[in-house]
Amino acid sequence: MKKLVLMLAVLSMLFFVVSMVWAADATTVNGYVSDSMCGAKGAKDGHTDCMNKCITKGAKYVIVTDTDHKVLTVSNPDALKGHEGHHVAVTGHVEGDSIHVDSTKMM
Repeated sequence: MKKLVLMLAVLSMLFFVVSMVWAADATTVNGYVSDSMCGAKGAKDGHTDCMNKCITKGAKYVIVTDTDHKVLTVSNPDALKGHEGHHVAVTGHVEGDSIHVDSTKMM
């Protein structure tokens, strides 16, 4: 019984450490929610209607960063539903030219 309790405690600590490492890798990016057809050209206020048309035609959600106008493809676009064309602060995990969005905050 003591071995089982000790093993469960060790596994709990392992999961805690892994979750803390995962959370530490999160990055916050400020930018505009745009679409893959317009890209950086859509990084402005008033782009919502155009973006919605492009999304219905098969375009993907992207984030255009404020600093260098880099276009990051969003791997989980449902996280940005309702933020089309908005200026946002997005927290997530960036890998190459892609971002997995954990949270979104209006700017």
